[in-house]
Amino acid sequence: MVRTQIQLPEKQVAFLKKMAVAQHVSMAEIIRQSVDFFAKAKKEGDDEQRRKRAMAAAGRFRSGVNDLAVSHDSYLTEIFSK
Repeated sequence: MVRTQIQLPEKQVAFLKKMAVAQHVSMAEIIRQSVDFFAKAKKEGDDEQRRKRAMAAAGRFRSGVNDLAVSHDSYLTEIFSK
């Protein structure tokens, strides 16, 4: 690992300390996890790319149910009550 020094506003430090205590890890570990999360989000693409992928997937799958758009609440209730 490489030691790095950063400056943070007091609110961010207080938030990091609170998270570290709650998760029983160091502030440094919270920061490493945050950097990993941020890097993964950036790697997966920006919002525009996600929108394009979602639009490309829309309509590609069939449920076999003709009234799904109208009766989706009923179908969900039925599934979740099992």
